[in-house]
Amino acid sequence: MGKALIIGCGGVASVAIHKCVQNSEVFEEICIASRTKSKCDDLKAKLDGGKTKITTAQVDADNVDELIALIEEVKPDIVMNLALPYQDLTIMDACLATKTHYMDTANYEPEDTAKFEYKWQWEYRERFEKAGITALLGSGFDPGVTGVFSAYALKHYFDEIEYIDILDCNGGDHGYPFATNFNPEINIREVSANGRYWENGEWIETKPMQIKREYIFAEVGQKDMYLLYHEELESLAVNMPGLKRIRFFMTFGQSYLTHLRALENVGMTSIEPIEFEGKKIIPLQFLKAVLPDPASLGPRTVGKTNIGCIFQGKKDGKPVSYYVYNVCDHQECYKEVGSQAISYTTGVPAMIGAAMVLTGKWNKPGVFNIEEFDPDPFMEELNKWGLPWVEDFNPVLVDDGQESPQAAKQPALVR
Repeated sequence: MGKALIIGCGGVASVAIHKCVQNSEVFEEICIASRTKSKCDDLKAKLDGGKTKITTAQVDADNVDELIALIEEVKPDIVMNLALPYQDLTIMDACLATKTHYMDTANYEPEDTAKFEYKWQWEYRERFEKAGITALLGSGFDPGVTGVFSAYALKHYFDEIEYIDILDCNGGDHGYPFATNFNPEINIREVSANGRYWENGEWIETKPMQIKREYIFAEVGQKDMYLLYHEELESLAVNMPGLKRIRFFMTFGQSYLTHLRALENVGMTSIEPIEFEGKKIIPLQFLKAVLPDPASLGPRTVGKTNIGCIFQGKKDGKPVSYYVYNVCDHQECYKEVGSQAISYTTGVPAMIGAAMVLTGKWNKPGVFNIEEFDPDPFMEELNKWGLPWVEDFNPVLVDDGQESPQAAKQPALVR
């Protein structure tokens, strides 16, 4: 069917590559490219021998000229950007120059400040449309599947959706006092930023971890969850007609929060360069270097994730509530692809999104967020490739009480 150039070879990329090889009818060839070619070669050695032809390459994803040269050499039908969010724009530039379809799992972030916005990538819309190529943004789980869930709910169960709560629960335990389940630098930037949600046409900002709720998650149990800002809120607020409010909650254990506060208090979560032994270093990048590699957590992580969306709105003039979610088992993911469920839940949708473009099911010129396409074929593929979803037509809603007194008393996390 087609050829994909996959840029990146971390935990998410590894899952996506495993899944591309499983889906050899669509991915006849893949080229794995990273700054460290030996990582690509190791993965190729593990997966070689099947129907999918695998090659590897070295590339600096910050260098547009290098990217263009590699794309021209490989001649892929799509570039799957599974590198860092800082590199989205350089890879998009290379795709434009070579007229190659593009896909990523997270919005662009400037390296010098934690900004979770699509505006930089949305500015490419006209150029991609004129080039006749597709850019699919945010084809992970959140963002990604949460957007597909939203489009599916609107298409099948609502005339209009008024309220969306996205709930991201990781009930896994890796046994470390402190570690992050995906890239530590991205994770800590995300968690330590101010919270934000959209209501009645405007953004409402909160202090980090200011708003706390409790929720009982199927197959996981009761967890504390905190309101964060997540980039899919921005696109869904635009693309879901009639929306009155959208929020994002993520669960955290007390040990994680205690360690994070201590690290923040001593300056280790800062992204401002400091002088150390005659060199400029960024504390958060140094912290990333000493924390456990998320890719190493697979064999020791037990428990499950539960990620989904609760919708409230109207159908035929009557109020409707609907909850759709996926439960993923860390150990089952590790047995299948050698990664824990956080990487799995992002890597599988990355493969599916690329397949949607390659097969022509999602193929129109321009730059699009995932909820702007027909959700049905993607939802079918989720069941097929390891992320089955569950529907609840009488869900327990998130408590809409005021700010948690306990959360309000806790010291704020400030970058």
